Amino acid sequence: MLMKNNRVIDLFLELVQIDSISLAEREMADRLSAELKSLGGEVHEDNTAKKIGGQAGNIIGYFKGNDNYPAILLSAHMDRVEPGRGIKPVIRGDYIYSSGNTVLGGDDLIGVSAILEVIRVLKERRIEHGDLKVVFSVAEELGLLGARQLDPVEISGLDLGIVLDVDGDVGTIVYKAPAQLKFNAVIKGKSAHAGMHPEEGINAIKISSKAISDIKLGQIDEETTANIGVIRGGKAINIVPEIVELEGEVRSHNDLKLEKQLKHMKEIIKQAVEKYGGSVKYNIEKLYTGFELPLESDIIRLIAYSMEGLKIPIIYMVSGGGSDANIFNKLGLPTINLGVGMEKVHTSNETVCMHNMIKLVELMIKVIKDSRGYY
Repeated sequence: MLMKNNRVIDLFLELVQIDSISLAEREMADRLSAELKSLGGEVHEDNTAKKIGGQAGNIIGYFKGNDNYPAILLSAHMDRVEPGRGIKPVIRGDYIYSSGNTVLGGDDLIGVSAILEVIRVLKERRIEHGDLKVVFSVAEELGLLGARQLDPVEISGLDLGIVLDVDGDVGTIVYKAPAQLKFNAVIKGKSAHAGMHPEEGINAIKISSKAISDIKLGQIDEETTANIGVIRGGKAINIVPEIVELEGEVRSHNDLKLEKQLKHMKEIIKQAVEKYGGSVKYNIEKLYTGFELPLESDIIRLIAYSMEGLKIPIIYMVSGGGSDANIFNKLGLPTINLGVGMEKVHTSNETVCMHNMIKLVELMIKVIKDSRGYY
């Protein structure tokens, strides 16, 4: 076992108790900066906070290595979703849970803790490695905001990237992930007194209801999903509602299908608006592009080789969600996302098996050792 007294678990238990909701990661960012500096890294924080209206920017650490090894990016995000304040971790058997009224924060402090322990072990054991760049991103849960603001120069000159941020057993390799569009539609009707002159109004909620009932949502095909997750509208029960705002998303592994679904959603809304005499305005934002790495690529062959050496079963996964790996691949750095053992994420039942955390660190150490032979 590489850890003394299960340090990675002790660190994880400590970090999850630091509040770090998206856009409010200041305390966590300071702690992670201090950890990286204590390990001998050159550390700085970028200006992402100003760009996204958050408390902290991405934390970037650099560790000089041997030029005979590839230069590797190790990345995880420091933010978490609500309810994620005041987390109290509880150990039951081999698992860590939250106390039951919050998430655990394993998404993604398992990845953060593992990266810090990996670097600590490399230093203690004097294990040869190439240059290492660590990126602990902010606001990942809000659509990869932190990674999207990262200056491309931060990852220039690197050979491969590893993001530790997906559920499933250690051994899971995400080699393909979708693109995502954020969809916002503001539907406008006409207000009127609902009791005295309802005929003078145009009910925006009625327009929206017609559109939503006719739009294809959920699993559109094997590569595409769509959802409307937020509806805002109405002021009072005696006013015909004038404004309704719809927020949703479209994801697909195929850009043509992504655009086709978006076109479908807009066409259905247009029909509903025209039927009742309203209007609509859109704000469509492409949050990130998809990626697919060939299974025969050097990076996947390396990871698979290391997993086989540790007798870890390999699971090749096509993900339905994005991660910071989407951004790094778009910037030209071949990057995979690896399973970290977190389960039931974004719920108060979130948990992680401690053995998976230990296995994850062992795997990353072996990947770094093995990397010389593949690059």
